Formats: sequence, structure tokens, C-alpha cells
Amino acid sequence: MKTLSLVLLMVLSSAASIYDFKLNSIDGELIDFSKYKGKTLLIVNVASQCGYTPQYADLEKLHEQFGDKVTILGFPANNFGAQEPGSNKDIASFCQKNYGVKFQMFEKISVKGEDQHALYKWLKEKTGSEPSWNFCKYLVKPDGTVKFYASKVNPLDKEIINEIN
Repeated sequence: MKTLSLVLLMVLSSAASIYDFKLNSIDGELIDFSKYKGKTLLIVNVASQCGYTPQYADLEKLHEQFGDKVTILGFPANNFGAQEPGSNKDIASFCQKNYGVKFQMFEKISVKGEDQHALYKWLKEKTGSEPSWNFCKYLVKPDGTVKFYASKVNPLDKEIINEIN
């Protein structure tokens, strides 16, 4: 099993594009990122017990207002201040109950450190930046360009909206 995981990690870390990834949704369904080809993606590392957690509401608003132009992908992570301690089921329930989240959420992963997920290694390679806290954002354009935004940049910030439009 460990060998299979290592092989999968090697394949994923050699991904040429964002569309080469396959990850599990928060409900355990395997999502092939090739389904996002031609779309702008906003990838966000999220947490339920963070000062930035209210950004869930703005991410959902962005999803509702600009869902035809951007696909939001949320990745729970417990890398910063142990602010995402719950299980995938707990996280999904929290997001639905408190923020009515309808955008795509994925299973909890590590976004930094020795066990950093291959997706976040790829994002770091493309931008030179990795999450420094919860709610960092990567905007991935259909042409393959990737832009990093720090936690303090709100999802509805003019800079992000202008990039989406």
C-alpha cells in the first residue's frame, strides 16, 4: 500500500498541468481535474476555527455571483494553529450549517511542510509561494498562469474579481 501511495505521489508531483490531478472530494468521490479544463479555478486552503473563517461566506457569494466564470475548490488543512481539527464529515457539516457552502470541497490535506500534498507542491512550483496561513488563494487561469493571494485578500476583492472577468 505504501508503495502504491509513493508511486501515486510521484505521478502527481510530475503533473504538467492542474488538469492532471485527481483528488477525493470531502465526501470521498474521486474528482478528475480534467473536468475543469477551460475554466478559471480559485483554490483555497480553508479552516473552520480561524479568524479568516468568515471568508467562507464570501467564497460562497463569489461562487453564486461568478460561478459561470470561476470554479472554487476548497481544501481543508490543519497546518496552521490546529484550526481544522475535525474529520471530513465534521468539516462538511460545519460548512453547510454555518455558510451554506455549495462550491466544491475536498478532503482534508496538508498544504505545507514535509507531508505537503502534490497539488500544493505544484502550486508552489508555479508561483514561488505557499500558504503562510489559512485562506490563501491560488487563481489558476485556463492558459495555465497561476497567481497567489495571501489570506488577508478577500475572495471578493477587486483584484480577484478583475482577474476573473
